[in-house]
Amino acid sequence: MDLIDLYLQEDLREGDITSLALVDDRDGKAMITAGQDGVLAGVEEAVEVFRRVGCRATPLVRDGDRVSEGQRVMEVQGPLKGLLAGERLALNFLMRMSGIATLTRQVVDSCRKANPNIVIAATRKTTPGFRRYEKKAVRIGGGDPHRFGLDDAFLIKDNHLTVVGSVFKAVRKAQSYSFGKKVEIEVEDLEAAKEAARASADIILLDNMTPAQAKECYLAIKAIDQRITVEVSGGIAPRSANGYARSADVISLGALTHSAPALPLSMHILE
Repeated sequence: MDLIDLYLQEDLREGDITSLALVDDRDGKAMITAGQDGVLAGVEEAVEVFRRVGCRATPLVRDGDRVSEGQRVMEVQGPLKGLLAGERLALNFLMRMSGIATLTRQVVDSCRKANPNIVIAATRKTTPGFRRYEKKAVRIGGGDPHRFGLDDAFLIKDNHLTVVGSVFKAVRKAQSYSFGKKVEIEVEDLEAAKEAARASADIILLDNMTPAQAKECYLAIKAIDQRITVEVSGGIAPRSANGYARSADVISLGALTHSAPALPLSMHILE
């Protein structure tokens, strides 16, 4: 059973008893409308949800398009029972993913005014079982999904360093473990940043720093090795992210996925 089937089963269980009691076997038409301005995402998923309940959905806009309040975004036709069975799950996809895409686009636009080359990335602070869709929404919004799982790349964090004992040793052990995987390490001060750069880490993550502290570390790292990617993360809010845009190559924010407000959308039966 794939995820969409799993989600439908979670919702439908033994059947939609309200529709079974009240709705006959006629076909009908419905329209999905945006409740406020934003960036639409989740179109493909919503179409697939309706397909699986026997309906045909016709998108009127595409993933990544900006939509305005009151705009019609999708028309759906088919059995009325199917329209009603798929309504909530389709809207959940659209609302959750559009909220993430909208927030991501806002942060990207804000930060690129200060640094046109900055990358805005997500984290693994995602909803269990829904990560692939949340990460996809980040990409639709113009961001980078970052790691999908623990096997994508090395990310050495404070707890790893507690076990290993030193930044330099941790980087070198990771490098010797697997050729071809990028090695990223999280540091909390200037000396650790320099040590990570001297160990030739691929990416150095500056954790919980002020913009001024991040800038100092950024310049020190680039002076040692210009090729190293510098990422900032930890406690960065969407509204304050642009303050770091000149102090890093990448800004990662857990808020993109764990705190993005859903974009309001609604579906109404037309006939």
